[in-house]
Amino acid sequence: MSEKQKITGIGGVFFKAEDADALRRWYGDNLGIDVDPNYGGAQFGDTVWTIFKGTSTYFAKPFMINYRVADLDAMLAQLRAAGGEVGEKIEDTPYGRFGWAVDPEGNRIELWEPAKS
Repeated sequence: MSEKQKITGIGGVFFKAEDADALRRWYGDNLGIDVDPNYGGAQFGDTVWTIFKGTSTYFAKPFMINYRVADLDAMLAQLRAAGGEVGEKIEDTPYGRFGWAVDPEGNRIELWEPAKS
């Protein structure tokens, strides 16, 4: 049996807001978060922080966490083998590979295998 997969870090924290633009400005003005207007978020080392519009359908609940993984395919296979709800779609981007699953309480989880340097 192959080695059990585990999360290697937090890739991002995403949450919804009724007025995303105003909340981004508040975080910038009051907490000094330098929000990039191109995607509405900020980068803290290897972690992305982003506010989505409340109407976004990218995730259903008020938040979603992106977890870094070393081997996306192995992690998705491990979740499927455990009976987890795992999406079929894998997205390849210049930033790396992304896949999605849902935890037992219905929270969407984004899994990210960073691009190799």
